[in-house]
Amino acid sequence: MRTQSILNLLVINDDQLYAEQLVQLLSAYYDSVNLGFLDDKEELLRLLRQPWDVLVFGSAYDMNFTEVVGIVQEQSIDLPMICLFHDEAAATAQNDDGLPAIVSGTMVKALKAEQEMAVVMAICLQHDNLRSRRELKTLRHVISEAEQRANVLIKNSKSAVAYIDQGIHIFANDPYLQLFGFKTMNDAIGVPVVDLISGGDSVKGFKQFLRQFDKGNRQEVEFEFESKRTDGSTFEAKLQLASATLDGEPVTQVIIQQNTNNSAEVAKRLAEAERKDKLTGIDNRHGFEKQMALVYEQARQGLLTAGLLYIQLDNVGKIKSSLGLQGVDATVKQVAYMLDELIEDGHVSRFSDTVFTVLVEDKSASELKDLAQHIVTRISEMFIEVDKRTTSTTVSIGIVKIEKNAAAPNVLLERAIDAINQIMIETSNHGGTYHLYDPSEHANSDDHALAESLVDAITNNRFDLSFQPIYDINEDRSDFFEVYLRLPLADADNTVLTPDQFMAVAKTHNLLEKIDRWVLINACKKINEVRKTHPEARLLVQLTGASLVDKKLPNVASQLIKAVGGAAGVLTLQFNEKDILDYLTVAKTQFSALTQVSCQLGINNFGSSAKSIELASFVQPDMVRLARSYIQDINSADNLNTVKSLIVRTSEVHADVLMPYIEDAATMSVAWSVGARYLQGYYLEAPSATIKVS
Repeated sequence: MRTQSILNLLVINDDQLYAEQLVQLLSAYYDSVNLGFLDDKEELLRLLRQPWDVLVFGSAYDMNFTEVVGIVQEQSIDLPMICLFHDEAAATAQNDDGLPAIVSGTMVKALKAEQEMAVVMAICLQHDNLRSRRELKTLRHVISEAEQRANVLIKNSKSAVAYIDQGIHIFANDPYLQLFGFKTMNDAIGVPVVDLISGGDSVKGFKQFLRQFDKGNRQEVEFEFESKRTDGSTFEAKLQLASATLDGEPVTQVIIQQNTNNSAEVAKRLAEAERKDKLTGIDNRHGFEKQMALVYEQARQGLLTAGLLYIQLDNVGKIKSSLGLQGVDATVKQVAYMLDELIEDGHVSRFSDTVFTVLVEDKSASELKDLAQHIVTRISEMFIEVDKRTTSTTVSIGIVKIEKNAAAPNVLLERAIDAINQIMIETSNHGGTYHLYDPSEHANSDDHALAESLVDAITNNRFDLSFQPIYDINEDRSDFFEVYLRLPLADADNTVLTPDQFMAVAKTHNLLEKIDRWVLINACKKINEVRKTHPEARLLVQLTGASLVDKKLPNVASQLIKAVGGAAGVLTLQFNEKDILDYLTVAKTQFSALTQVSCQLGINNFGSSAKSIELASFVQPDMVRLARSYIQDINSADNLNTVKSLIVRTSEVHADVLMPYIEDAATMSVAWSVGARYLQGYYLEAPSATIKVS
C-alpha cells in the first residue's frame, strides 16, 4: 500500500498547459501535486519564500536558467533543478550521445520538453533524492540539538559528570573536577577512570562492569565503590553509566554521586543565596554573569537571539546629597521592583550599586528600543517615598544585541557602557534616554564589531565588487577580468576597507570560506550578464587558503561554470603562493579536482619563494601572477633579466604569466618585451564597478 505523498512542484515556463500536463502525469506517483507556476524573476523571488521540492525551468520572460541557478544558490536553498529545451537549443543542452549534458542529484540539464515521461521520471528521482537529503539533515540536526542541549545542561549541572572513551577521561564538568581535586579540565583529560577507584577488588569489578556496558548490557548501569581523590583521600560513591555523544562521536557518560546526606540540598541553597542581592531580592552580578553565560552560549549556537539592557540611575549624587544613603537605597529598591514588574519574560539583575542589567530573548532592534523607551518613561514617572519625603529619578539605558556571531560577554558589557557614555555626551550628562550600540559604526576600530559587519555584509550583500581588465597579448583583447572585494562601512567618513584590512579578522572568526563563496557567486552573476553580449568574457577570482582546503569547492565551481555557459576557462581561481606551500599535498589534490570540472587555476604573488618553479611544476597551474617585487625597478638591467628568466622557466612548465602593477608608460614599454602573456595595471585601465569589454 502506497503511503501518502505530496510533491511541491515549481515550474518556470510560458506554457501553463504544459505544466498542467506534467501535474496530470505525476498524479500517478503522488497523492497530491501542488503546482507553482511563473515566468518572471519578481514572482520567483516571492515564491522561493515557500518550500518547494523540484524546480522545472523551460523559459521565462526576464530570466535564463543560469540566473535561476544563481538566485537559488544565493539564497542557500536545497532545490533540485531540471532544465528543459526544445530542438533548436539541443546543441548546448546535450552531449554527443544525445543525453543531458549534466545529470546529478541536484540538477538535470537538459531534457527535451516533448519527452514528458523522461521529465516526469527525472522529477520523481530528484524529489526522492531531496527527501533523503532532508531526512539525513533532520536526523543530524536532531542529534546535534540533543547533544548541544545535553552539553549545556551538563556544563551547568551541579552533578559530577564526565565523558570517557575506552575508559579514558575526555571531558569533565566543574563539579566533577572539584569532587576529585583536579584544578583544570586539562588535568583530568587522559586520566583513566580506574585511577579514581580505590582498592584492587573495586578496580577489577569496575573493569568487568565497564566491559559489560560496552558490549551493550544495560541491565546494570550503576556501580557502588570507594572513590579516590587526587590528594589520596577517599569517599563512598555511586557511579552511573549512559551512552552519549560528544562532537558527534559516541562516548560513555559517567555520573558520580557522593554518598553524603543532604549535601546536594545544602549546596543548592548556598548557590541560590550566592546569586541573590540582599537589598532588592533580585539576582546580583554573580547571578547575571551565570545567566549571561547561558544566554550567550545558546546565542552562539544559533538557538536564540537576545538583548542586553544596561540601566544606570542618573541623579544618584543629587539623591544622596538631599536624602543620604537611605534615599539611595530606597530609590534602588523601588527601581528594582519596577523593573521586575515591567520585564515579564526576561532576567533582571542588580549589576552594581546603581546599575541594573536586563536580559531578554528573541527581540528585534526596534523591539529592544521600544522596551528601553517604556522603561525610561515608567521610571521617570515614579514617585519614591523616603521617610515622609518624595524623590524621583531617571535612567540611561545602553542596549546591545547578542547574536550568533556576537563578541565575548565582557566585550558586550563594554559596548553597553560605551552606549551609556554616548548618551552622556549627547545629553550633557543629563541622561534619561537610551542608545543602541551599532557594531557597524565602530567596525574601523573594533575587531569584534568588524567581524559582525562582515557577517552582515555576507548576509545582506553589503560587499562591493570591482573588476579590472587583463590584456591578453596572444589574443589581442581585454575580456579577461580580475575581481576585487571591498567592504563599505556605515560610519560618518564613508570608509571603504580592502581585504588586507579585514581578512585577518575574518580568519579569526572563521569567515574566510563564506566570504570566498559570496565573491564567487556574485562575480559569476556579473560575468554571466556580460557573456550574453560578449561570450568570450572570462573571470579571475582570488580565493583564500580556507577555500584551498574546502572539499566542496570543486562542486561549487562546477555548478557556477555550468551556470555561466560551461566553457573551459570561463572561470580561473587564483590562490596565494604561500597558502599553496602551506597546504601543498591538499593543493595538488584540489587543483586536480578543479581541473576536472573545467576550472582553470592560477598562483598569485608568484616568485615570492625560493621554490616557485618547483611549486608550479607540482600543482600545474594554467597561469601565474607575478609578485609586485618583480615589477618594481624593472627598468634596471638586473631586475629585467631576473623577470625574463623567471618567465622563461615558468613557460617551460606550461603556465602563462600575468604581469600586474603596470602603473606608468615606462613599465608598459618594458612589459611588452619580457614574454608575459597577460598585462594588467592602472596604466592600462583601473578597476571599475561594471565590467567593460573593450
